[in-house]
Amino acid sequence: MEARPTEDASAQNAKQNVEQNVEREVKLSAPPAFRMPELAAPDDALQALALEPQRLQTTYFDTEDLRLARWGMSLRFRVGQGWTLKLPGNADGPLLVRGEYTFSGDAAHPAKEALDLARASIRSARLKPVTRLRTVRRRIRLLDAEGTLLAEVSDDEVSILPGRRIAARFRELEVEITDAMPGELLERVVGDLRAAGAGEPDPTPKYVRAIGPRASEPPDVVVETLPSHPTAGDLLRRAISDSVLQLLQNDVVIRIGEDPEGVHRARVATRRLRSHLRTFRPLLDEAWNRSLRDELGWLGDVLGASRDADVLLERMQHRAQDLSEPDRAAADAVLRSLTDERARTRRALIRAIGSDRYVDLLDRLVEASRVPPFTEAAAEPAATLLPLVASQWRSLRRRVKTLSDPPADTELHRVRIHAKRSRYAAEAVTPVAGKPAKAFAAAAADLQSVLGTHNDGVVAVRWLRAWSAGNAEAGAFGAGVIAGLERAEANESRREWRRVWKELLKRRPSTWT
Repeated sequence: MEARPTEDASAQNAKQNVEQNVEREVKLSAPPAFRMPELAAPDDALQALALEPQRLQTTYFDTEDLRLARWGMSLRFRVGQGWTLKLPGNADGPLLVRGEYTFSGDAAHPAKEALDLARASIRSARLKPVTRLRTVRRRIRLLDAEGTLLAEVSDDEVSILPGRRIAARFRELEVEITDAMPGELLERVVGDLRAAGAGEPDPTPKYVRAIGPRASEPPDVVVETLPSHPTAGDLLRRAISDSVLQLLQNDVVIRIGEDPEGVHRARVATRRLRSHLRTFRPLLDEAWNRSLRDELGWLGDVLGASRDADVLLERMQHRAQDLSEPDRAAADAVLRSLTDERARTRRALIRAIGSDRYVDLLDRLVEASRVPPFTEAAAEPAATLLPLVASQWRSLRRRVKTLSDPPADTELHRVRIHAKRSRYAAEAVTPVAGKPAKAFAAAAADLQSVLGTHNDGVVAVRWLRAWSAGNAEAGAFGAGVIAGLERAEANESRREWRRVWKELLKRRPSTWT
């Protein structure tokens, strides 16, 4: 069964024929002889409504090496319900909170939209059925005096059928709550179940219990703890793994499209990876390094275009709110154009991350997080990386020393890029260089932030000028007012960056490398 969706994925595909839900539940194991207690006391307003038992037949799909399970996800087909993808969960006390998406479709063909959302975990692997469960579910709904649903308590008797015969059985209780459920009532219900013989809350999904220990192994990208005497390669592998992990975790955030920060975090991860490969290239095979940097550059450009459109639209919306009513109306045309541009760049991003090229890149990055093609230099002590960090600093300092007076906007943008590289390099060696490297990285981040604000204003002015040239009758005056505000903020950053630069000088690598 092929795991790859087609390359024509669009932002709308994941929202069609799909039911989205945030599942919040407490899971508890139960012995075979468990008897459900009375959950509604006679003297309270709680109602307990028993429903007809359900008989569920569920098949779980995963890769041969159980990538979905190891990333905390699951993909199932349930007769009568279709396909359901559950995303990695977060623990909130005894509660397991996770997003779930249910898609229509038949048992022979996993829903394409589900495969899209799980793509960063599946990548180029193929899916196959890995276990079947047969469940007898007995449910009790808990309602308040007005009939509002508070929770549903399920008593599941689960049979594991890897083949035609039952291999094992277990029993599990689930208390799935709604937003109306009071916290103290949840504690009482869980307490009543525990008093009746249920085990402690355990967030382990049925699927993982059915598969066994292999399903609980770590995912295929892990930021490992450094040994007591790390090599240069240990440090670089850890830095690569950290950024690859961030990129993979934000893939699904990008696809869902509800949190624009997912694009930002993925873009940062991509840029950080490229910076590490550039700074520490003596440790890596040259041809491999160059090829991977090129591919990361492609992805970074697509992510960057989408992120820049998000930022620009947000800035213009904020500026428009500060305008007087006549000018605000004129600015509407600007906002409409930016909204169209953001939609266009998002479509381009979704096409890119729906491509085989992207999947191949993710496969290469996962492999790089495990076994990068190191040179002999990687076997040297981790401290040998410090001169490479100092080299990035010297490049930044030369860039500042050769600035025009006053510096051009493009020159300050290049300073920002070099500050970013210095910051990433310092962050990578912080485990061995300690607090001085951390302080330097923080100061470099401050410089990057100030110059980033400057560049955002410059980009906004440039866009508004180009837009006004083609829309003279559609709000050029409002665009001009906004451009003036943007230029004023950019000029403020120009006055500020020198002070921040002086703070960075105090923490330069020559004081700690």
